[in-house]
Amino acid sequence: MPNHIVIALLTVYTMLFAVSAQAASKLPETIKVDRAALTSEPMCDPKISPAWREAQEIEGVKIEASPGCSPDNPAWIAAAVKGTNHISMDTLMKTGLSPDAIIKTDDLDGDGDPDRIIIKLEIMELNGKSPDFPGIIPTFDIAPGIQPGAWVFAPKTSGMSTENFESVRANPLLRLPSPVIRVEVGDIVQIVLENTHYFPHSIHLHGVDHPFSHGEHGGQDGVPQTSEVELMPGGRRVYQFQPRQPGTMFYHCHVQTHTHLTMGLAGMIVIEENKPNNWLQTLNIGAGHVRHPSVAVREQFTQEYDLHYHAMDKELSDMVQKYNDPRLIARDMNQRYDITDATEDYYTLNGLSFPYTLRESLIVVEPDQKIKLRMLNSGGEMIAVHTHGHHATITHYDGVEHNPMAQIMRDVFDMAPAQRLDLKLETINDGKHSYGEGDWLIHDHREKGITTNGMAEGGSMSSIVYKSYLGEHGMPKVSHFGIDLSEFFTKEYYERRYPIWQDLDEWASLGSPAGQMGLDPATQTSLLNALYGLLIGLVIYFIFAKREGIKQSITATVSRLKSPKGSNE
Repeated sequence: MPNHIVIALLTVYTMLFAVSAQAASKLPETIKVDRAALTSEPMCDPKISPAWREAQEIEGVKIEASPGCSPDNPAWIAAAVKGTNHISMDTLMKTGLSPDAIIKTDDLDGDGDPDRIIIKLEIMELNGKSPDFPGIIPTFDIAPGIQPGAWVFAPKTSGMSTENFESVRANPLLRLPSPVIRVEVGDIVQIVLENTHYFPHSIHLHGVDHPFSHGEHGGQDGVPQTSEVELMPGGRRVYQFQPRQPGTMFYHCHVQTHTHLTMGLAGMIVIEENKPNNWLQTLNIGAGHVRHPSVAVREQFTQEYDLHYHAMDKELSDMVQKYNDPRLIARDMNQRYDITDATEDYYTLNGLSFPYTLRESLIVVEPDQKIKLRMLNSGGEMIAVHTHGHHATITHYDGVEHNPMAQIMRDVFDMAPAQRLDLKLETINDGKHSYGEGDWLIHDHREKGITTNGMAEGGSMSSIVYKSYLGEHGMPKVSHFGIDLSEFFTKEYYERRYPIWQDLDEWASLGSPAGQMGLDPATQTSLLNALYGLLIGLVIYFIFAKREGIKQSITATVSRLKSPKGSNE
């Protein structure tokens, strides 16, 4: 072997040996990440006006205050209550909704509210691949820098899928989760599905009182195997029903449910009691707080919140970010994806993961209130929602009232996939209903439910926060306890590049060590690559230099194997 190869090998081995000896005698230095170098963002979304938090009246619709950081657009609420056919052009322009997105007509029972409701939904993709753009578009972050591919039912819009021509961020109406639909017992409801997507889809009205068939297209249960043919891209289908029972229900796509539902095509549908002059917030788009509750809810409760828990598989979400060709996506989803080997990676509440749940999905309360919580689990696994500092009462399972004499109080609420629970949360400080004022966590007590792609803190965590603990910008006031929430509002945190405990003391005793064996990762990688290269080169050189001897050895071995038994004796 040439001397230069031997010398090079000895040099690498000597360096590794020296590094190992150094590591044995000296601890690595601490690397402290400079907070100023992180990609930080405001805790409250600066694109949302603080004026939206205030109680107000638009088009004659009284809209409750919503003091959280990022409340819903009040114009959406006015349009959802009155219908897009009964509001001014000025209000309609502030919503971005199509003029025919929500049509309300005909007071059929003469009680002062409309009874014929038409809701138009589209199917949109978030964080997907585009043939005209190298990145993903339109973008929707569920947490800082976290952009899983997703599909949603969205209210019919009149504008672009992005905020504007210069942005790739999704139009605010196009977001997770699919909107909550609210109608009244006895309403004649038409949900018009316009398939603006590249795959076939349907709607199944899960738990909703609806006839199996509809004159326009036969079956209308949404199931291709029993009800109707899938709605192809560019198609339109009407799902019509007149509900007879109130309750918290569910709607979702029933085409290839193992993937389409997981991708986000699922939402809550609430059937309210029939009450006079009951103008409902027909669509609740986003934040969960119902800012115009029904008459029946206002009679019993101070506030109402919709809490939609959902989980997504990263492997599945990534498929729509790989290809521009729907055939390739269909192949991977329908023929290669195996849900029995799947894992849930993204856990969301109302479409977002912590810390963004603090922007939108806080349950903001005051002492001595009764709060109605409607909860849906559209994920693929059981969840266990725990309310810190409170015991709530289960009033309904899957839209059906539980026997009032048997209603129980708990602080952990098990919810199977597709299950709905209605809870009564009372803020009476008696040590049972409530322990008193504070910023009380509400979260999935399966420990993976508080992670985002395996990184904690994340997932569907939020808070039951009393107004006395709420800051002027709608975020919990925790800084005077020494807690800094700003570190969570950096994408580096969820990229695992920030040592989460480095700032707990002045000397960063739990900062990042300077790499294995005292070397930074780049140096380690370079040394190992050099060693592997030399070893491979050595093997190739040995084979080349000894090729004649190797050839003779192989020939002799083959000859012995072919010779008759005992011929060598």
